[in-house]
Amino acid sequence: MTKPQVLVLTVIGSDRPGLVGAISKVVSEHSANWEASHMARLGGQFAGILQVAVAEDQAESLAASLGKLGPEGLQVTVMHDVEANEPEGQAYWLELVGSDQPNIVRDISEALASRGVTVVELTSELSSAPVSGGTLFKMQASIRCPPALTRRELSESLEELANSLMVDLSLDD
Repeated sequence: MTKPQVLVLTVIGSDRPGLVGAISKVVSEHSANWEASHMARLGGQFAGILQVAVAEDQAESLAASLGKLGPEGLQVTVMHDVEANEPEGQAYWLELVGSDQPNIVRDISEALASRGVTVVELTSELSSAPVSGGTLFKMQASIRCPPALTRRELSESLEELANSLMVDLSLDD
């Protein structure tokens, strides 16, 4: 038996009931295994990324069938020959809350990248501030640090940035 091929799919389309069902039907018809996914409704659009494993002799057929979901209202992009491995280093959970302002994600991501930190997963949202009625920006991220970077070094650099952005930031194991 040959090793399955791992594919990463991105999907986007106008949100409506049945989109996940249409994708899962095609995946199932090709005896592929739905391994992991993140999907959400954003701005009236359904968007997602998912990882499937499929027998090598079914990979091209699966990709072609997914490409035919256009009439279902979905655009699907298939990445072949991906490596299903975890980044190395210490894992941390980063949380940020503060008044919404331009460039928060850019500034945080640049600070992380400059220290060799990998963003494994990132979510963000806007919400109403309970007392002031202003807009709060909330961000959570799962990150991996290179072995040479200590928690203290990362924490100090992020605290400095948090102070300049006037946001609350926490770093947990």
